[in-house]
Parts: sequence; structure tokens; C-alpha cells
Amino acid sequence: MTSNEIRIDRRTAVVGVGAIAAAATLAGCSTYGNTNGGAAEVTPPADGPAGALAKTADVPVGGGVIAGDTVITQPTAGTFVGLSATCTHAGCKVAEIADGTINCPCHGSRFGLDGSVSGGPATRPLPAKPVRVEGDSIVRG
Repeated sequence: MTSNEIRIDRRTAVVGVGAIAAAATLAGCSTYGNTNGGAAEVTPPADGPAGALAKTADVPVGGGVIAGDTVITQPTAGTFVGLSATCTHAGCKVAEIADGTINCPCHGSRFGLDGSVSGGPATRPLPAKPVRVEGDSIVRG
């Protein structure tokens, strides 16, 4: 063997491959604790009543918005539903409401606008959070 040759035994190769697999796994789960990245997030209205989460006009019919730890949906015109923004599978914050579902970025769980599970791995619905309309704002109920 010359001084420029590198020798790798079986143990070194197995440990190296294991380290690469572990790094890839961690990179795939790097969205844990996702703070939403702004998708569908609304800022509480400054001109609304105390405790206002969103304006009714900000919540699309057949869709929804995320206001901090609360998801607000409007499944049908004039019906507002409050839900927890924490996925029941692994505790990640849901990231978006698109195409009629509330979507979690961590493992792909999807929930209906009423909080029911539309696609796993979550098996439990999003818990309800009471909300009500006050004027043109949605407030904690």
C-alpha cells in the first residue's frame, strides 16, 4: 500500500453509511416545530374588539386561515369553525389550508375544515376551539 491509498474496512463503511442515513432522516424531519412560515397566517386586526383573531373577510368560504394557535375555517358562507393549530399526530403546527384541507408539513396529515382526519398518519381530529363573530371580527368564544 502506498502513502496515497486509503484503506476502509467493513466496520468503517457500515458506520459511515449509518451516519449518512441518520443525517438524511434528521433533515427530513427538520420541519418539526415549524412556525408556519407565514402560509395562511393572519395578523390579529388592530381595529377589532379585544381578543380578535381575524376579520371575517380574511377567512375564505371553503377555506381558512391560521391565527396563532387557532385555525379558523369557513366551510359554508357565514359558518366559522375554530380548531387547534396543533396536529394530533406529532404535535407540529399545521402550515396551510389549501384545496379544502388543513395540512401539516411534518408527516403529511390532512384535516377537513371541520377538523376531521382526511389523511393520516394522524388518527384523531383537530380539537375544537370556540370562536364567535363579533361585528366583522372573529374572536375567541
